Amino acid sequence: MSETFLGLSTNVWIILAGAVVTYITRFGGHILFARIKNIPPRLNVALNAVPAAVITTLVAPGLVQGGVAEVITLITCIIIGLRLPMMVMFLIGWVMIVSLRSFGL
Repeated sequence: MSETFLGLSTNVWIILAGAVVTYITRFGGHILFARIKNIPPRLNVALNAVPAAVITTLVAPGLVQGGVAEVITLITCIIIGLRLPMMVMFLIGWVMIVSLRSFGL
């Protein structure tokens, strides 16, 4: 049974807190970069590397700790991602992981 606070479950409060923190950090970044006229080249390179770092943090645990289905799907998506659009890769990856898990892999 889930605990409640002010009539809402703890899970709802955690989701709301995460949303507020995310909004504050994004708004703070917008305010910060609105005041900077020229972004230094090194900072620009570092900011461009952030999406790859985030994807790596999401994919690496599944590759290391996942089962056969996860490894097959991730390797296939990496190969597909080099040739096809991202949404096609996500769709194929989703279908693959659901199918492989339903077959017990």
